[in-house]
Parts: sequence; C-alpha cells; structure tokens
Amino acid sequence: MILFPAILIGAVLGWVRAGRHGGNRADKVQYALAHAILFAILGLFATILYHRMT
Repeated sequence: MILFPAILIGAVLGWVRAGRHGGNRADKVQYALAHAILFAILGLFATILYHRMT
C-alpha cells in the first residue's frame, strides 16, 4: 500500500516544484503528473520489495 501515498506525494512535490520555478497552471499539472508517475514506479518497486522480504 505504498503506491497510493507515493502518487499523492509525487503530485504535490511536482506542483510545488513547478510553482517555485514560476510555472503557470499547465506547467504545474505537467510537473505533477510526471512526478506522480515517477513516484508510482518507485512506490511499486518498494511495495514488491517489501512483500518479497516478508
């Protein structure tokens, strides 16, 4: 169950990062989606690793 919080955290971090760089709403959405996908992949690997070790 690491996947869903990872997606949410990635989206928030992407939104904030684009805001710090002066992006408009479209930039913020693009950054949020890209970060959410990256964090989803990392969260998926973390979940698989956790389940394999337990």
